[in-house]
Amino acid sequence: MRTAYKVRVYPTPEQAATLSRTFGCLRVVWNRILAWRHARYHGEGVTTSFAQANARLTAMKATDELAWLNEVSSVPLQQAIRHQQVAFTNFFAGRARYPRYKSRTGRQSAEYTRSAFRYRDGRLFLAKMDAPPAFVWSWPDIDPATIDPATVTVSRDPCGRWYASFTVDVDDPEQVPATGRVVGVDVGVKDFAVTSDGEKIANPRHLAKRERNLARYQRRMARKQHGSANRAKAKAKVARAHRKVRASRADFLHRTSARLVRDHDVIVIEDLAVANMVRNRSLAKAISDCGWGAFRRMLEYKAAKYGRHLMVIDRWYPSSKTCSACGHLLARLSLSTRTWQCPSCGTRHDRDVNAAKNILAAGLAVSACGGDVRHSGSSRVRSPVKQELQPARAGIPVLPGGE
Repeated sequence: MRTAYKVRVYPTPEQAATLSRTFGCLRVVWNRILAWRHARYHGEGVTTSFAQANARLTAMKATDELAWLNEVSSVPLQQAIRHQQVAFTNFFAGRARYPRYKSRTGRQSAEYTRSAFRYRDGRLFLAKMDAPPAFVWSWPDIDPATIDPATVTVSRDPCGRWYASFTVDVDDPEQVPATGRVVGVDVGVKDFAVTSDGEKIANPRHLAKRERNLARYQRRMARKQHGSANRAKAKAKVARAHRKVRASRADFLHRTSARLVRDHDVIVIEDLAVANMVRNRSLAKAISDCGWGAFRRMLEYKAAKYGRHLMVIDRWYPSSKTCSACGHLLARLSLSTRTWQCPSCGTRHDRDVNAAKNILAAGLAVSACGGDVRHSGSSRVRSPVKQELQPARAGIPVLPGGE
């Protein structure tokens, strides 16, 4: 399998200047090729292949106007063209938005393949550099001299920190021992996650905790004159505040996802349409601060890495409105209702715990029947869960023990 190690880099002023020049050339190549692709498609009605874009890059470097592109390594420039080709492939496949122009104010990065770097005895030698940049290795159980990177990506975030990401091919990790436990997880805003076992994981609200400081830094930046050195310093403080929020959120999501994967053999979650949910202007900031999309991606790759099973049920499944004790389905349940009593069996439910139990039971039903959970109004073939439970007007089977 392939993994990556991201380290903090401390380049000298000369090395930083070389990397910054590489970033600038990469932006020029990306933006000009993107504009050329756009003009060809809308003017001539033709698409551009990677070979054509690469030939365009060669022609650009041969002109007097852009001869300075030859001062940096050609590999990051070619990799930028390759990444742009992948971006267009994802766009036409409906997986991503239309590629955008690169700006000098955001995160900068350049990818080096094996022909543009040497890695010997734990030291990294990049093309067009006389000395290796210093970096800090953060994995004490792994000797940095023993890794063999396939690619190296050097980046600089908006607040001025430098990083290098080593992509390495490693052996598949040993499967962790089975625990015999299964869990359903319902994510939310009040509590970040509620499990079918009744555990509630509090929402840290990382952005809300630092919102006052962030607003103060943004006001200070707004008062500075555009283009001045003081505005650049104020902008760096805003970027550092955002970086702290981002790092705190990532740390929380990694710890939570790792614990769930470590303690359970099967994890069942809902397929949430986060992009649609953030259209709610009242909850958009709170939903974005939770990081549900990143949490699901972490669960996916960690479960695959350690031999666990992650199951995703359909987003239209009425997990909150279905009684987990008898299967009664409410006609309506408002978002403000946090507890409710089943009119059929009289069981009183916590909204989120009940939803987590239903999610788990639906996932187990899918696993047993070999189907999927879909919206009842879909034109697809009805899933085994729906076929089994429709006569009883229930959404899920009853869990063992009457829960």
